Amino acid sequence: MSNPARGEASIHVNGRELVLRPSFDALVKAEAEIGSLFALVERASEGRLTLTEIAALFWFCLAIPSAATREEVGEAVIAMGLSTAAAPLKLLLGQVLRGR
Repeated sequence: MSNPARGEASIHVNGRELVLRPSFDALVKAEAEIGSLFALVERASEGRLTLTEIAALFWFCLAIPSAATREEVGEAVIAMGLSTAAAPLKLLLGQVLRGR
């Protein structure tokens, strides 16, 4: 189970709850692909974040990287809808801004 006090969130992929942990390594890998995390936060605040960016951030932050493929995470984001995906996204982005 995820621990929000540690900056973790969770999503459901194929009926399994997967923990999202914004570790330094995960965020560095996400940033290398989707660009500056500060710019990502800015786009999110302006409502300009894409499904691809959300799915990529979630996939990179999987606590167990082999728990789901990137495509499975993307499909889970679509299945949950943007309003539901906003909760774990907000938690992860908040962690990026605040740190531990």
